[in-house]
Amino acid sequence: MAYTITEKILLKHTPGKQDIHPGEFIWAKIDLSLANDITAPLAIEEFKKSGSRKVFNTRKIALVPDHFIPAKDLKSANQAKLLREFAKEQKIKNYFEVGQMGIEHALLPELGLVGPGDLVVGADSHTCTYGALGAFSTGMGSTDIAGSWMSGFCWFRVPETMKLSYKGKLKKWVGGKDLILYTIGDIGVDGALYKAMEFSGPVIARLGMDDRFAMCNMAIEAGGKSGIIEPDEMTFEYIKQVTRNQPALAKRSGPGKPETRKKPYGLNLKSDEDARYAKVKEYDVSDLEPQVACPHLPSNVKGVSQLKDVKVDQVVIGSCTNGRISDLRLAAKVMQGNKVKSGLRAIVIPATQNVYKQAIKEGLIETFAKAGCVISTSTCGPCLGGHCGLLADGETAIATTNRNFIGRMGSPKSFVYLSNPAVAAASAIRGRITHPENV
Repeated sequence: MAYTITEKILLKHTPGKQDIHPGEFIWAKIDLSLANDITAPLAIEEFKKSGSRKVFNTRKIALVPDHFIPAKDLKSANQAKLLREFAKEQKIKNYFEVGQMGIEHALLPELGLVGPGDLVVGADSHTCTYGALGAFSTGMGSTDIAGSWMSGFCWFRVPETMKLSYKGKLKKWVGGKDLILYTIGDIGVDGALYKAMEFSGPVIARLGMDDRFAMCNMAIEAGGKSGIIEPDEMTFEYIKQVTRNQPALAKRSGPGKPETRKKPYGLNLKSDEDARYAKVKEYDVSDLEPQVACPHLPSNVKGVSQLKDVKVDQVVIGSCTNGRISDLRLAAKVMQGNKVKSGLRAIVIPATQNVYKQAIKEGLIETFAKAGCVISTSTCGPCLGGHCGLLADGETAIATTNRNFIGRMGSPKSFVYLSNPAVAAASAIRGRITHPENV
């Protein structure tokens, strides 16, 4: 029987099953279960209410306090304390405190905790990010996460797969963020409802890992259950680099252990040629310019050249979508030798502590500081209206984040536009939404 990559992963994780099909309910074994400082406290409460004493595996749970940390107020401090105490009580290995942590969906791949063929669940909707590595990863509620901590299993309805193929040659300043915004603009915020979005084609094959993460990260903005890209040489080169950077991986068991990331398994992990898809869409993106999502939906997308009269009060460069090192390099390239427009706030948020250190080493932080940006610690910060950059009534921001709903970044009377890092950086310099080539 022919299967998509998503169906193959789910079948592999469902003991006793010989075949699988979309719409079927399954009870699947998980490789990693994630929660953060907003979602973990409820999961901890439910775990304790159930009478459970020990988590199923101390190495297959990750707790990352990244949304409101460093604590913005007493409530967030107490939320983080709950995580800290639960991690200590349960001897959870993958708990990351301030100074070690980062934005969860950038941190876990960086630490080698996710790889091809894994099944990952997280109490955060952007858990779909890890599909860039060839994993099936999806968000779910805190009570289901609590259940996964007890048993090591979760229930799923096997999703249909929607195949999205991209051909052509991308123009300068156009990357993964533009591809996913363009796609969401085409199919809508419910265009892939409860479907696995499989990104493919020659453009994806040439796309760097950070751009792949950005695309899979925003699958949820089209209603997708998950996003996924077949692992290839690019994927395994990334994993090899992660392993070199994390010597402790050699001692780990479970997710992240180098011997579980062998090339043959990953390279065979691809959809069958005669796999069945709910829908197949093909895009020629040769003429695509940088894309911008306008208020108040990620699907309200226009080319950057159509928005040159939009003034901005704040620019945010960071988030689990575009806060990785290549994103900062791109933004710094635009900002080099320029100054942030007077009266405008430009906030740069490296996605992890390691990204921050690498940005310092490469001189990127100095470039941002000289331009007049403020550099934040690694946190979700203003993306969800948390802290470090909320918008006031009537203010407008352009951000490399993933959502621009009403009130998402502060006041319900504010406006958020979404773009890639180069457009955001150019807009910070000009004080209005600007194509990078005009800086």
